Amino acid sequence: QVQLVESGGGWVQPGASLRLSCVASGRAYTMGWFRRIAGKEREFVAAITWGDRKTLYGDSVKGRFTISRENTNNTIYLQMNTLKPEDTAVYYCAARRGTGLNDVSVTYDYWGQGIQVTVSS
Repeated sequence: QVQLVESGGGWVQPGASLRLSCVASGRAYTMGWFRRIAGKEREFVAAITWGDRKTLYGDSVKGRFTISRENTNNTIYLQMNTLKPEDTAVYYCAARRGTGLNDVSVTYDYWGQGIQVTVSS
């Protein structure tokens, strides 16, 4: 069992930046971020593989968000730039036992509790 703990959320104004972190209690292969905007289905944000650090992004965040990882401490990051009000959501860290990039939530085996990100003026 892998436990995931997110940190770094909060409130920012439009155009600002924020960095989320997620620490895994054990080794996980592909890790990623999803978000749930109020009243909508959970949405894929980004994912990154273990060894070669290949990345995949959702269309709504491409060019603004960057996912990265430090394998020595089982941590991934989500650097969010040029934030918009529509980025307001609960962000979830997720991890898969399997390798390879994937944007489908049901293929992820472990989930964090979620962390709120609010973008408003």
